[in-house]
Amino acid sequence: MAVLIIAEAGVNHNGSLALAKQMALAAKGCGADIVKFQTAVPELVVSKFAEKAAYQKQTTDAAESQLEMIRKLHFDFAAHRALKEYCDSIGIQYLSAPFDIPSVRFLATLKLPLLKIPSGEITNLPYLEEMAKTKTPLLLSTGMSTLSDITDALAVLDEQGCPEITLLHCNTQYPTPYEDANLAAMLSLFDQFGLPVGLSDHTPGWECDVAATVLGATVIEKHFTLDKTMPGPDQQASLDPAEFAAMVQAVRHTEVALGDGRKQVTPSEAPNKAIARKSIVAAMPIAAGTVFTAENLTTKRPGDGISPMRWYEVLGKTAPRNFAEDEKIEL
Repeated sequence: MAVLIIAEAGVNHNGSLALAKQMALAAKGCGADIVKFQTAVPELVVSKFAEKAAYQKQTTDAAESQLEMIRKLHFDFAAHRALKEYCDSIGIQYLSAPFDIPSVRFLATLKLPLLKIPSGEITNLPYLEEMAKTKTPLLLSTGMSTLSDITDALAVLDEQGCPEITLLHCNTQYPTPYEDANLAAMLSLFDQFGLPVGLSDHTPGWECDVAATVLGATVIEKHFTLDKTMPGPDQQASLDPAEFAAMVQAVRHTEVALGDGRKQVTPSEAPNKAIARKSIVAAMPIAAGTVFTAENLTTKRPGDGISPMRWYEVLGKTAPRNFAEDEKIEL
């Protein structure tokens, strides 16, 4: 099965539905399978006293509260419904991560095939119960989490009858330093829980997405923007359309290149066997009846005669006819 590639539009639309639609269309053009947004009632997510993360202070107005920032960047439910309908019309799957229980319930009315639990909600028990009750397959992002956190969250989801869960390894720093990406943790997640794994990637480039594909990721999520210079907390840590398209191509090439794991001669290289390999040939003119020796035989291309692996089988035999120098030996 092909890796599911998610273009994380997030809040990079800056509260503009028109821009969000442009992003969805661009994501489709880049080869993304899904375009993902965020659904929230800001006052239910963030208290008026909550500060921004350090990276948010660097990329937005530092004097502004987190709540004020989120109010500017969110859509109401009607806008999300319109956005989902637009995505349906252009042929890309709409996805959203809800950040509060009313948003969970709203997204459930859209009958989406998939929902995502963001990293910050992995310890939110009432929220997890509500997500599981949707009976929708879930992506569970595990940024900032220990195995114990993940175990506890999975227990809640399982108890409430969640039908399917994919664990996304994640680091929530924007951008994530490469030394903190810890992609091998994907293998630990698979070994520990036996669930499909993927990567929600916040590193600057797309090398980690290629590496995650090699490690067995079934889902790759990457932040996407139309223009990194636009205002907003996540723009600079996102890929623009040219970069995102290159990432998609790199992942798809990697998938194909991985193959089925069987070591065999491929159709493309089969014609090269005779050209690159060698045959046993006469090192000098050899008269009929002469005994073949290590002195009058050698090995040269092409490889469409007797294989040098039969060297000792040929030594000691007698020449059935005259051979010119470089002529392939026959027995």
